Amino acid sequence: MSTHIAAKEGQIAECVLLPGDPLRAKFIAENFLENAECYNQVRGMYGYTGTYKGKRVSVQGTGMGQPSISIYVNELFQFYGVQKAIRIGTCGAVDEKVKIGEVILAMSACTDSCMLNQRFGSLHYAPTADFGLLKSAYDNAQKLNISTMVGSVASSDLFYDENNNWKLWKSYGVKGIEMESAELFTLAAKFNRKALAILTVSDNIVTGEASSAEERQKTFTNMMKIALETAVEN
Repeated sequence: MSTHIAAKEGQIAECVLLPGDPLRAKFIAENFLENAECYNQVRGMYGYTGTYKGKRVSVQGTGMGQPSISIYVNELFQFYGVQKAIRIGTCGAVDEKVKIGEVILAMSACTDSCMLNQRFGSLHYAPTADFGLLKSAYDNAQKLNISTMVGSVASSDLFYDENNNWKLWKSYGVKGIEMESAELFTLAAKFNRKALAILTVSDNIVTGEASSAEERQKTFTNMMKIALETAVEN
C-alpha cells in the first residue's frame, strides 16, 4: 500500500488507464470491464481492476494537473509494478482544422511547468510517448473507424491562460492543450516504462466551438475503446 493508493500487492494490473476524473474511472469499470473490483477510494480517487477481453486491466483516477498525476504515476510505477500507463482525457484544440470530438494521439508533450526545470535545470528534455503504444493505438483507431490525429500537445499548468500562450505553441504545430501528459511521459522515461496519452478534443480555443454533453459522452467512449484495445495488445 502506498500513501495515496490503498491497493494491496497484486491488485493492480501491469497496464493502467489514467483518466483525470475519478468518475470516468468508475464509468469505465462499470461499462467496459468484467468482474471489476474497486481497490482505491482514498481522497475519492477511484481505482479499479477488471478484465477486458480476458486480460487484466486497471483504471486509476489521477486528478488535474501535473503535480497530481505525478503522485499517482510515481506510486503506480514504484510500488505496484505498473509497466504501461495510458492517459485518457480531454484537450482544447489550438488548430482550427481540428474538429470537436476528434481524438489526438499525443506523440510528445511540450510544457510550461517548472517540474522539468527542477529535474534538468538549464537542460531541456522532450517528453515523448512510447512508439509501440502509439502505433498500436493508431492502428486500433483505424480498425474501429474512429477519426484520429497524431501530433504534439502542450501540458500547461494554466487552465485559465490570460496571456494566450497557446498561440505560440500553435505556431510551432502543437495540436491541443491539456495538463498532464508531459509529466506522465517524463516519469515513464525515468522508470523505463511505457506511456501514451489519448485525448479527445472537447473544445477548440481558436474557433470558440465546444462540444455538447451528449457529444462529450460519445467521444469519451471512443477514446476509452482505443485505450482498452491498446492495453490488451501490448
